[in-house]
Amino acid sequence: MAYTVPKLTDYSAAALEKAASACADACASEMGTIRTDADLKTFRDRWLARKNGILTQINDLWLKSAPKAERPVVGQKVNWLKKHVEGLVEVAGNRLLLQRAPATQYRTVVSLDFGGPVDITLPGARRPIGAEHPVIRTMHEIVSVFQKLGYSVAEGPVVETDYYNFEALNFPPDHPARDTQDTLFIAGQESKPQRERLLLRTHTSPVQIRTMEKMRPPIRIVIPGTVHRNDPPDASHSPMFHQIEGLAVDTNITFGDLKGTLDHAMKALFGSNVKTHFRPSFFPFTEPSAELYVTCFICGGSGKRGADACRPCKQTGWIEVLGCGMVDPNVFEFVKDNGYDPKKVSGFAFGMGVDRLALLKYGVDDLQYFFQGDVRFLEQFG
Repeated sequence: MAYTVPKLTDYSAAALEKAASACADACASEMGTIRTDADLKTFRDRWLARKNGILTQINDLWLKSAPKAERPVVGQKVNWLKKHVEGLVEVAGNRLLLQRAPATQYRTVVSLDFGGPVDITLPGARRPIGAEHPVIRTMHEIVSVFQKLGYSVAEGPVVETDYYNFEALNFPPDHPARDTQDTLFIAGQESKPQRERLLLRTHTSPVQIRTMEKMRPPIRIVIPGTVHRNDPPDASHSPMFHQIEGLAVDTNITFGDLKGTLDHAMKALFGSNVKTHFRPSFFPFTEPSAELYVTCFICGGSGKRGADACRPCKQTGWIEVLGCGMVDPNVFEFVKDNGYDPKKVSGFAFGMGVDRLALLKYGVDDLQYFFQGDVRFLEQFG
């Protein structure tokens, strides 16, 4: 006899358990009669249909009709029934699939607690595995090179104060070098002292100061992360991009240590045949400062790709990779009390744009491709 939902008058725990068990037994019994897809559809609709399915009737006749004080207990039992019936319906579908599958000596069938065979040798539902984004992959490769040299990874907040982003890095208030940063400021900061005003960091250099405040020398760190500047997006600029900076502080560190470290890192990244070249430059937080160029790893330093000009190096044979220099003693003055007396320690720092290196490495001519989320473009790097 087909199961019909009874109307409850007794909401005691024993009565609820008896009613729920009768319902579950009826569902399991009906599941055993399924032989075809049509039977499965009828079974599913009878128990799970939203308008007049048995679970819907149970919700109306048991839960909604229950006295207010009894509803929490009734609700728990109704939820248990719902999960149990949904599980039986799923098992019924799996059983039909197994009946159609060809028998082999490798099939192993087990039974679940609520009855119903499952072939554990059948392939499961696989989640598609993605790949690292080309910019993140490039960042990890760079970090890995310096980790092998004994550097640790340091991180810091993206929303920074003026003090850490500028002042403590030898950018005094009203210094003209601040204008080159194209800073994005947080609104509503006018009432605060200038050094406490919030902004989106324009470089990862603030982490250098934060780390020196926490750790005494010697230190060797690399700092990967996102930075922000008020640059309109185009083929070579983005208001958000990625940087990796490095800092090494110890006694008797010289510019020769900086050159040797970066020369080794560039050869590890771009190949042992790459040559490095340092050109004088200016950065407020280093003195002396330099820009590092490497021989173009695309044209090999010739400036040509076959009969055509090499666009990445603009036919010069050299590509600018990063800025670097010896840490300015004025920077150490801000953390002097933590062991960074500029008369006793010295250090070097460097910073590079990861996005630009990824452009060069993968031969991409428009930075915006990296951030548009077009799977057709990104799957090339999987």
